[in-house]
Amino acid sequence: MALTNDIDWSKLSEVELLKHNSNYLRGTLEESLADELTGALAPDDRQLSKFHGMYQQFDRDTEADRLKAKLEPDFSFLIRVRVPGGVVNGKQWLQMDAISDQYANSTLKLTTRQAFQFHGVFKHNLKSSIKAINDALLDTIAACGDVNRNVMVSANPAQSAAYGQVLADAKAVNTHLTPQTPAYFEIWLGQDKVASGMNGEEIEPIYGDRYLPRKFKIGFTIPPYNDIDVYTQDLGFIAIVENGELQGYNVTVGGGFGTTFGNSATYPRLGNTIGFCPKNDVVNVAEKVMLVQKDNGNRFDRKNSRFKYTVDRLGLEGITTELAARGVVLAEPKPYVLKRNGDEYGWLKDSKGKWYLTLFIEGGRIKNHEQARMKDALAQIAKIGEVEFRLTGNQNLIAGNFTDAEVKKVNKILASHHVSPFEISGLRKNSIACVALNTCSLAFAEAERYIPTLITKIDTILVETGLFDKEIVIRMTGCPNGCGRPYNAEIGLIGKAPGRYNLYLGGNIVGSRLNTLFRENIDEQRILAELKVLLIQYAAERTENEDFGDFVIRKGIVTETKEGKDFRH
Repeated sequence: MALTNDIDWSKLSEVELLKHNSNYLRGTLEESLADELTGALAPDDRQLSKFHGMYQQFDRDTEADRLKAKLEPDFSFLIRVRVPGGVVNGKQWLQMDAISDQYANSTLKLTTRQAFQFHGVFKHNLKSSIKAINDALLDTIAACGDVNRNVMVSANPAQSAAYGQVLADAKAVNTHLTPQTPAYFEIWLGQDKVASGMNGEEIEPIYGDRYLPRKFKIGFTIPPYNDIDVYTQDLGFIAIVENGELQGYNVTVGGGFGTTFGNSATYPRLGNTIGFCPKNDVVNVAEKVMLVQKDNGNRFDRKNSRFKYTVDRLGLEGITTELAARGVVLAEPKPYVLKRNGDEYGWLKDSKGKWYLTLFIEGGRIKNHEQARMKDALAQIAKIGEVEFRLTGNQNLIAGNFTDAEVKKVNKILASHHVSPFEISGLRKNSIACVALNTCSLAFAEAERYIPTLITKIDTILVETGLFDKEIVIRMTGCPNGCGRPYNAEIGLIGKAPGRYNLYLGGNIVGSRLNTLFRENIDEQRILAELKVLLIQYAAERTENEDFGDFVIRKGIVTETKEGKDFRH
């Protein structure tokens, strides 16, 4: 399915022609930004703006009232900050905090890809926001769009002596696969325009003028931890560490979770291991795998354009053949063991004697409540010593690089702001929710704003059954696109309509198994009733150390979904 230069544009997705004609992502963004008659961008520029790290949104809570008043929707923008490996220093944290207050809605969203998101940024503040982000030595280019996205890494350096080596490799991959177009710097940072393509210059030596068929995601995990959910990545690297030294990586391909209700040709898929590469070849392997997708991915139907569908169409042997044609021949994969995909909370000391604290951030939203002032607390912690912050793949936060004396300061700040210590259930510790309503245009139902309330009600059942401390993975999204990785959760809830969800069961705590539809289109009362029956049964009949997802499979409550193509909504 590799495309030639003889292109029949009428058969391709309209986005393909848009990318081709965009002059390497410039489009008419400058004109759209200058249009003061609307808070929106022109439709084509709205698509191109994703490559620059933003999504146009509107407040769906006010939509009906504004329509009655004959006003356009209350448009604003989500800006996503690319943070390779999720690592920032204290100064950068304070800069992100200040941007959220000056230009956004005074909150920071920690994403499931270890990135920051600002919400509620108005069009006239976009340039100022992005300049401020770049002043912090961060950027937004390729945080969205048909390119390689933010590269993920297992988050906690106290868990592996090889962490620094793996982070360095991930950053090298991220840098190598960053788009080269100067459009980003011209439009947002005011740099002089470059005449694209003059004298045969290659503006995009890897991507070309149509970039990828769809987004591409890469993640690095360090066994026995799988906190970046490596099997959900288009391309995964599983670190093989022997005696504290990184040997290289097992390579997985074909993960991805986006689906569409009513379209059985779309499905979630978990990645397959195809071989092992030495550590000095990881950048080359990443590029060549991505090029297999660039050359073979579906550019006709965007709903079937992710790499997972290319892998299923070509087969694993076909993928390795394509790689061999590009000079990449992988060795046999090495043995490894993964034990969980959640975060380990509390204080841990690394091999250098520095302390790291993993904090639970509900829904990944950093903000102040009347009593619990997390945002203020973290701003104070950001001023301590040589502090580093690490965003986890589970929307949580690690603050670290502390001395013994600094640990006491951190604990005092958290206690005075009423954000720690506190007791939460094993279910809440392993919860993820996408933003959903009120800003995501794709959402059918609530997620981030609702899941805390639902978990509080489930916690009552957990207390009654003696399961309050048992770790169970629960994830909720407002639509089937999978941003909160619901399809490998032990309990997955996907919005169908306001107040109604599909309930999925049977994923596992490692993240290596898809779940299965258990109940369709049910409301809160039914969700709680169904889970109460299951949790009572689980408490009474589980075997020693048996996890909830394994239990529902063993008892035949749901049948294991072994292949993505077998998944059904």
